[in-house]
Amino acid sequence: MDLVHRRALGTDRGHVLSKLSSESVTFLTDLTGSAPTRADLWAEALTHGSMGEARDYQRLEFLGDRVLGLVIADWLHEKSDAAEGKLSQRLNALVSRETCADVARSIALPLHIRLGKQARDDGGAQSDNILGDVMEALIGALFVERGFDAARVFVRKLWDKPMASGTGQRKHPKAALQEWAAGNRRKPPVYTLVAREGPDHAAKFTVSVEVKGVGDASATGSSKQEAETAAASAFMQAYG
Repeated sequence: MDLVHRRALGTDRGHVLSKLSSESVTFLTDLTGSAPTRADLWAEALTHGSMGEARDYQRLEFLGDRVLGLVIADWLHEKSDAAEGKLSQRLNALVSRETCADVARSIALPLHIRLGKQARDDGGAQSDNILGDVMEALIGALFVERGFDAARVFVRKLWDKPMASGTGQRKHPKAALQEWAAGNRRKPPVYTLVAREGPDHAAKFTVSVEVKGVGDASATGSSKQEAETAAASAFMQAYG
């Protein structure tokens, strides 16, 4: 390799390394058990689209979502003799955006997400959507750099508390409300989007749910699905 190419490579490498602060390198080292060897990969996993860079976390989030699902499915199959329906119920809860965001907060991930100024000012670092996606992107990055076994150990470590606490063992609030309405000979609940506020990366949705002849309840969340779930919970607390 000639001198020009070596200098260009060094410049590119320095640019990639500069995307990861020393605090983020320390964070990733402590979190995963060893220092990152591909700084570009981990910088990508922590980068939101508002940074305007060529690569952000979306591709790694796509991969990490599948790795997370496989690890949790394998873990549930190992731990439980429950029927497929119950396993699916727990799997869906354990890999949900809300659970991923909770895990992200538990490891102080918001401090290390690379957001544009406006996105950060709008509260993007605390958005369930962004936190959940970046958490999955980190799993994807670990899988690419160190393989499935390392990703499996990582997920089991971080998801130990949600798994032990029984996340997903209770019926999903929307399913519970559906069954309650049927059991009380009422028409199925109707969900209505009342409002959508804020920018795409920090949107807030307000949803109401009504069971005709009984009443209604409303709630707000960072996604329509989250708001519907919260509204169903609020309804059951009020009328169930």
